[in-house]
Amino acid sequence: MTTDEGGQYGVEEDPYALVLRPAWAPVFLRLANGRRIRMPVRRWHEPPTADDETVLERCVGPVLDVGCGPGRLCRELLSRGVFALGVDIAPRAVALTCAQGGLALCRSVFDRLPAERAWQTILLIDGNIGIGGDPYGLLRRCGGLLAPTGRLVIEAEPEDVEECSAVRYEGPHGRCGPSFPWALLGLQAVHRIAEDLAFDVTDQWTSGHRRFATLMHARIGI
Repeated sequence: MTTDEGGQYGVEEDPYALVLRPAWAPVFLRLANGRRIRMPVRRWHEPPTADDETVLERCVGPVLDVGCGPGRLCRELLSRGVFALGVDIAPRAVALTCAQGGLALCRSVFDRLPAERAWQTILLIDGNIGIGGDPYGLLRRCGGLLAPTGRLVIEAEPEDVEECSAVRYEGPHGRCGPSFPWALLGLQAVHRIAEDLAFDVTDQWTSGHRRFATLMHARIGI
């Protein structure tokens, strides 16, 4: 198995690892309907952008960065004195985060995690609302990780979309990794699912071409 440009990807390789190669070759998310979306791989490896800053300024520690990738957000929060822990299923992502001064665990968000029901902020950025292809299950799990006064900070798709399907990461020359479940949600879908799960959307904003929302546990009867 090789992961260099033009190489073949073994079926046993975690598909997420394809976007963590050191080369800046383009990587796409190939949807079941044939559409493909270019992944912002370079952004994930660089310092936080102005768009990211709008997320960071809304973070109250302790922060759990779900699907942290190379850890640009959790590392930046630590540098500002805000405790932040990343979690990611890809060992390479966790290694990159820790090598650059961050803290991360190689786990799924659905595994047992430290400080359950005590996190003040949980991040689902860079499309990570799609993890597992089941937004209801993911948000329900994150709600169980949050402190009663905690918040979920979510990045939604720029367009109004609600799609759950099997997808693949596609590298150079059309070579693909194995399929995995994923979801794409716009803000309208986020609002609807949040209401179904007794979350309030307490804030939403646009920065550049990116769209975000903050969710908190609904205060029933108040």
